Amino acid sequence: MSMELQPILRHRVAAMGQTSNMKIKILASGSTGNSYWISDGTTSLLLDAGIPFKSIQKGCDFNLTSLGGCLITHEHGDHAKAGTDLMRRSVDVYTSQGTANACGWSGHRLRIVKDRETFSIGTFDVLAFDVEHDCAEPLGYVMHSKITGDKLLYLTDSFYTKYRFAGLTHILCECNYDREILMGNIRSGDIEPFVAKRIMNSHMSIDTLLEMLQANDMSSVRQIYLLHISERNGHAENFKERVQKLTGAEVYVCY
Repeated sequence: MSMELQPILRHRVAAMGQTSNMKIKILASGSTGNSYWISDGTTSLLLDAGIPFKSIQKGCDFNLTSLGGCLITHEHGDHAKAGTDLMRRSVDVYTSQGTANACGWSGHRLRIVKDRETFSIGTFDVLAFDVEHDCAEPLGYVMHSKITGDKLLYLTDSFYTKYRFAGLTHILCECNYDREILMGNIRSGDIEPFVAKRIMNSHMSIDTLLEMLQANDMSSVRQIYLLHISERNGHAENFKERVQKLTGAEVYVCY
């Protein structure tokens, strides 16, 4: 948590008392697939596409032409499965070169972005940043709406982040496991040690999430969405309670 990540995106957040127009829809969250739809009322974005294309169509009310684009974090199937289908249906896909190479993607609908690069999609200014996961070139994203003033952090499949974020109003962040539950599953033989090691080196625990939240400016945060919670190694209601107690924000568990 050593670097404050706020170049370019130093916009003033929505004035106190202003009603947020940010809409967030959870299409899927977890090891079987991840995809999230957001909109500021003018521009709609898809965050990851790790579910069947038909499920994305349904989640977008069969109106893909309304999408400004899809931001893909990394190449694993539970985040990138429908990327090719989206580009075939004329949806721009934004991701790193490493992810594109790993997925075998190319074409005019592919938009390559770099770590700490800022770009615009409709009414959103988007900042990409590097994360810690076991894949080619994973990214997280901060999206600022020029319409509402809302600023949303999307961080998943990363065991921690070295960055701090200013002026956030919404957080979608992985909260995958509890270390004590994970250790208990190792002792009982329910999880192999090598699997547990991979989890700890690539996914975020509840304790790490709480440390991250404490290290950031939470004064404008209104909503926090807990993503990618492990059924075997997590405890959704406990996670929700702990995050609410720390932040005072609205907290949602995503499935």
